[in-house]
Amino acid sequence: MRVLVSGGAGYIGSVVTELLLARGDSVVVVDSLITGHRSSIQPNVEFVHLDIRDGERLERLLHDRGIEAVVHMAAISLVGDSVREPGLYYQNNVVGTLSLLEALRRAQVLKLVFSSTAAVYGEPARVPIREEDPTLPTSPYGSTKLAMEQAMHWYDRAYGLRYAALRYFNAAGATVLHGEDHRPETHLIPRVLQAILHSHPLTIFGDDYPTRDGTGVRDYVHVLDLADAHLRALDALDRGSAVYNLGCGGEGFTVREVLDAARVITGRPIPLTVGPRRAGDPAVLIASSDKIRRELGWKPQYESLEAMVGSAWSWMLAHPHGYGTES
Repeated sequence: MRVLVSGGAGYIGSVVTELLLARGDSVVVVDSLITGHRSSIQPNVEFVHLDIRDGERLERLLHDRGIEAVVHMAAISLVGDSVREPGLYYQNNVVGTLSLLEALRRAQVLKLVFSSTAAVYGEPARVPIREEDPTLPTSPYGSTKLAMEQAMHWYDRAYGLRYAALRYFNAAGATVLHGEDHRPETHLIPRVLQAILHSHPLTIFGDDYPTRDGTGVRDYVHVLDLADAHLRALDALDRGSAVYNLGCGGEGFTVREVLDAARVITGRPIPLTVGPRRAGDPAVLIASSDKIRRELGWKPQYESLEAMVGSAWSWMLAHPHGYGTES
C-alpha cells in the first residue's frame, strides 16, 4: 500500500512509519518540522517538507505519488499550551485537518487513520472510559481533536471517507531507532529519565489523591503497540469508519510506580520534590480498549512498566540530547 503519514517526523509518527516500512508498504512522510525532527525520518523514506494547510500542494502530492491512504498525525498537542494559545491550536489542528480532508476529497483518497486523544473526554464520567462515554473536552486541544472527529463523520456521510479515530491515552517507550524528544518535554516517563540522566530536579504534582499510593493513576501504552493499532485500523477501513480507545487498561500505573520502575531500571536516584496538585488533574484516567481488541484483534505486547521505561531509557542513553539541535 502507498501511505502518506502526516506528522511522520514526530514521536509516534516515526514509529508508525517504521512499522509500515517493515511490512513492505511504500511511505511518504509529510511534516512541517514545527515539532518533528528531520533526523527521525529513515533514509529510505521520501520526505516532503510541507504544512498541511497548503491544500493545493498536498492534493498534487496525493495525485503524483498515487497515495492510497493517509495516517494523519500532524498536530500540536500540549494541553496547557492550548489554553494559553487557543488560536494556534485551532489554526494547526482544525484548519490544517480541514485542508487535508479537502485535499483527500479532491484527490479521491478516501481512507484515513486519525490520531485523536483521550482529551476529548474531559473529566471522565466513569473509569475505565469507553468510546460511548460523553465527550466534554476541558481544553482547546481536546476540543480541536473532537471537532475533527465530527468533521470526519460528516465527510464519511457526504463523500464516503472511511476513517478510524484512535483516542490515545499515554504513549510511552521507544524502539531502537525512534524515541521521545519533545521540546519542552511534558510526558512523565521521559521527564523522569531526563532528571536521572542529567541530574535535574523533578517535581510531581500531588501525593494526596484517593489512590493506592496517593499519586495519580494513568494508563500507559507502548509506542510500538500504538503503531500496531494504526496498521490494524488502516487495514480494516474497508469495513467502515470507527472510533477506538488505545490504552492498556487494567489498573494503570501510579506516578510513584513509574518512579520506582525508573530507579530499578537505571540503578540511579531521582532528585525529587512533591508539589501541589495541578488544577483539573483527575485522580484516575484509564481506558477500556475492549472495542479495538474485539474488532481488530489488537493486544498490547509491551504492557509492563519495565518494557516501557526500559526501552525509553535505552533510547535516551543512545541519544542523550534527543535527535540533536536540528529540527
